[in-house]
Amino acid sequence: MLHPRYTQHLMLAAALLLTTCFSTSTKAESPEASRDQKPVPSELEKLVLPLIENHRGEVGVMIRFLPTGETFAYRADQAMPTASLIKFPIMMATYKAIHEGKLKLEQPITLKEDDQVPGSGVLTTHFSPGLQLSLRDAIQLMIAFSDNTATNLVIDQVGIEETNRLMESLGCDETRLNSKVYRRDTSVNPERSQKYGLGSTSCRDMIQLAELVSNDEFLGKEDCEQILKHLYDCTAKSGVPRLLPESIRIAHKTGSVGDSRTDAGLIDTPKGKIAFCVLTTKNDDHSWDDSNEAELLAAEIGLIAYNYFAGDAEAAPPAIARTLKIGAAGDLVEGLQRTLNVRLKPSPNISVDGDFGPNTESAVIAFQKQESLEPNGVVDRQMWKALGPLVDESEAIPTVAEIAAVNEEKLPREPLTGPPIVTCPAWCFVDVKTGTMLAGDNEHMIRDPASTTKIMTAYLVLKYAEDHPEALESTITFSQRADDTSGSTSAVKAGEQLTVGELLYGLLLPSGNDASVALAEKFGELINPDGEGDSYDRFIAAMNDTAKELGMVDTGYRNSHGLTARGHVTTVADMAILGRKALENETFRKIVSTRRYLVEVESVVGYKRQIVWKNTNQLLQREGYLGVKTGTTGPAGACLVAAGERDGVEIVGVVLGSSSTPARYADMRNLFRYVWSNELHLGNKSEVSTTGAPSADE
Repeated sequence: MLHPRYTQHLMLAAALLLTTCFSTSTKAESPEASRDQKPVPSELEKLVLPLIENHRGEVGVMIRFLPTGETFAYRADQAMPTASLIKFPIMMATYKAIHEGKLKLEQPITLKEDDQVPGSGVLTTHFSPGLQLSLRDAIQLMIAFSDNTATNLVIDQVGIEETNRLMESLGCDETRLNSKVYRRDTSVNPERSQKYGLGSTSCRDMIQLAELVSNDEFLGKEDCEQILKHLYDCTAKSGVPRLLPESIRIAHKTGSVGDSRTDAGLIDTPKGKIAFCVLTTKNDDHSWDDSNEAELLAAEIGLIAYNYFAGDAEAAPPAIARTLKIGAAGDLVEGLQRTLNVRLKPSPNISVDGDFGPNTESAVIAFQKQESLEPNGVVDRQMWKALGPLVDESEAIPTVAEIAAVNEEKLPREPLTGPPIVTCPAWCFVDVKTGTMLAGDNEHMIRDPASTTKIMTAYLVLKYAEDHPEALESTITFSQRADDTSGSTSAVKAGEQLTVGELLYGLLLPSGNDASVALAEKFGELINPDGEGDSYDRFIAAMNDTAKELGMVDTGYRNSHGLTARGHVTTVADMAILGRKALENETFRKIVSTRRYLVEVESVVGYKRQIVWKNTNQLLQREGYLGVKTGTTGPAGACLVAAGERDGVEIVGVVLGSSSTPARYADMRNLFRYVWSNELHLGNKSEVSTTGAPSADE
């Protein structure tokens, strides 16, 4: 039997719907007329709103101090992706079924091979099919370790529709479970799956669920205590718990996938519980390390809420030493730029515009060298410490003498020879036939390769096909894992089939991240039969082994597509080696020189459809360019590996970190013209410059 207060929540939800229908403001929302909610504290709003407004992504936040009902809400009714946060509602639906006698906590579940899915957790990576565990243990793994396989085992018991019916009965209209994890074929709403992924919710829905459990108003006291125990055991500490005092307990669930980060639950304080929910999506920062901006945002909001309601209300949030690198933006970057202009001698006089571009990176590297730090262009904790307090706009105005000295400072006259001015911090050109370095700048600077990574992905598949020609005609069936891959896409869906040879076009023309995963899954075990992990992991290992074999000494791969990841790096010199090697394969040459390609895919359920892939490489519009591969992410900037031919000589050029997509092509064309006009490709060495090429202002 459901708790009597469910009816009250349904009535409240209807009232909230009527209220919010008349407001589309993105400012902090006005409180509803409800006995459970009091006006938003203006002081809290002043602390939280600037963090939200400066975040590079969409944000929803709701904070409620349960003893008083004081509430802060920002876009609290907006539906957003849950990622693994949906496992909280799944748990509630499971306990409802247990409460009603439909399930038992101790009933055994047998793990089958088909149950094991990738991603977070331990059941797939550490246990074998045939393992028996209780439903209680599966729930614990689902919440404490966010185990995806355990989650699917629980969903098999309670059901997707049953979970959604419970949420509907509670008035949580935006909270929906769409499918099993990594099993898009089980979706009960494909359109919603496409939009939100695994599930969706709103901040208001999650606060309501947390409050029901906290107040023992869901099912009964014993059930709520069991649910809270699971939430207290959640091992994720990078979001809201991160900055809280160690003595403070937190019952919560997080979610992380692609461009979404979520966290919701309850903070225990000496003065009472704080219910919170922070939802973010379309985040610019997709990183998976402890500097992720969305997780830092959640941590700062959590600490502000704690200090306001239960700690030191006057305490300012700590200045978190965020890691900054190319692609970062905002007030912190402005502070970095101002500080570099003051602390670096001589001053680089970079623009204080809040955009971490090539000139800011160059200044960072110069400062790191000045302070005997690793010159990697990344502002990490060591560099923050070396920089000292950030220079504020309000610092003292320079003296007349200092201004006069600046007015006297001038750089040397523009040289009339040498490479052109470019926006990329690193570039090089090599002869395809001989491998001779024709010209370059910062050839061994560590850079993010972005989607130029896919050259290696294609190279491994085509290298295997040289000894196994039938591989290119073999059928590849798109997996859910491939379909769920974020970023640029081939538009092939889970369950659709095509040949490997066809999918290589989907990898290299539209730069399909999903295609790279599908190919890695198929070929990992074939290329690396003795490797560890699943087929995808073996493929990544083979990428790294091949890089070493080719002499790409500064390259490391962490994935098959090029999305930013710690340790996923390269240099222009290494990419030139790879570009030369890939061009030895005629199939690779044919694919990368193709501007458009039409393919017909067939689903395992029988339908057929056509897809047109367009090459992202705009240089193919001009005679003399042979194509290869583009790449773009925020941290990497705009990248390009391109081949060109003149006078019967083929050369490969690499630019990494151009300031924009148009700048990438301008940089590459200007550098090709420099090489060709000075006949460097014909052996003229009088104009060769391999260091110190000028770069454009940011």
